Amino acid sequence: MHSMTYDVAVIGAGVFGSWTAYQLRLAGASVLLIDAYGPGNSRASSGGESRIIRLGYGPDELYSRSSQRSLVLWLQLFAKTDNLFRKTGLLWLAREHDPYCEATLATLRGLNANYEKLVHDDLVRRFPQLNPGPIAWGILEPDAGVLLARRAVQAVVSQAKAEGVDYLEAAISPPITSQTLNAIQTTYRKEIVADRFVFACGPWLPKLFPELLRELIHVTRQEVVFFGVPPGDKSFNQGVLPAWIDFNELIYGLPNLDGRGFKVAIDAHGPEFDPDTGERMVTKEGLSVMREYLARRLPRLANAPVLETRVCQYENTSNGDFLIDRHPELENVWLVGGGSGHGFKHGPAVGEYVVKMIFEGGTIEKRFSLATKERVQERKVY
Repeated sequence: MHSMTYDVAVIGAGVFGSWTAYQLRLAGASVLLIDAYGPGNSRASSGGESRIIRLGYGPDELYSRSSQRSLVLWLQLFAKTDNLFRKTGLLWLAREHDPYCEATLATLRGLNANYEKLVHDDLVRRFPQLNPGPIAWGILEPDAGVLLARRAVQAVVSQAKAEGVDYLEAAISPPITSQTLNAIQTTYRKEIVADRFVFACGPWLPKLFPELLRELIHVTRQEVVFFGVPPGDKSFNQGVLPAWIDFNELIYGLPNLDGRGFKVAIDAHGPEFDPDTGERMVTKEGLSVMREYLARRLPRLANAPVLETRVCQYENTSNGDFLIDRHPELENVWLVGGGSGHGFKHGPAVGEYVVKMIFEGGTIEKRFSLATKERVQERKVY
């Protein structure tokens, strides 16, 4: 650690912050990256085993394009480190009349993406482990898959450090708001001086900027369970069953990867949660929702044992759009967050966008602006 003035200090070494720091460095800036608990830690929204990367976003071409760009950058990074992408494919489970999946189909077609529309009989033939019930058709994105999240964030940080980014493990005190921010303090009174600051601290953003963000970013508790697959049964493994999203029931799953088990997660927003002090134990209610779903949709896993459970959190904006904008009172401070449960895959594109904003003053994407964030929750992006 030099006592020097950095061009940019990035607070938060999750997926948004680490990619931002890495790309700022590649653009020639001197960068300090700071995190309270470490990259990919268990309290972070980026700190889980796995995250889906997919192109489908209903009518939201903005996020489909961002995901398409991000996958290219993830794979470039993994060519230098370990390959932490598993090309499982992704299966959308659609109902008879399904505006979201129909819009997804139209967007994928418009992007010339690789996809396959599956009719009911295709689903039954290709995925006998799946009991379709009300599912009438599906969309398969064969190039989609899973990022090994915690390890991927750590890989971005290692690569950033190899390029010359300085890293510090420290918690930051909420900054004092005036015209410009000259320095921030760690909770142990160490002063950090930089020309610009990027706060990419996910669920901690409302804690650092309570007046501004407390009512605009809602932190919710999200449950994840890994179930044990039957011994010798390969039908729930990568290569046989893709990752899948049952959008209409707000539940999704990932095949058994690296022997960790079959992952099921509830995408419906849970209760409010504190990322520092919250107890990360799955509830009986959450577990029974998952069991009841497995009994219906993947009956061979109805009585599968629980191998591992996790509680992570989403940090939701009013409608699910990211927040990437300048602080309204601090001209040299940028706020980057609002991943809203779908942000992980977009880390590389977010980093590129922030660099462009800071150094080239590009046009701000209206949907990412602070002005479009509202107090009433009405989720529109999934």
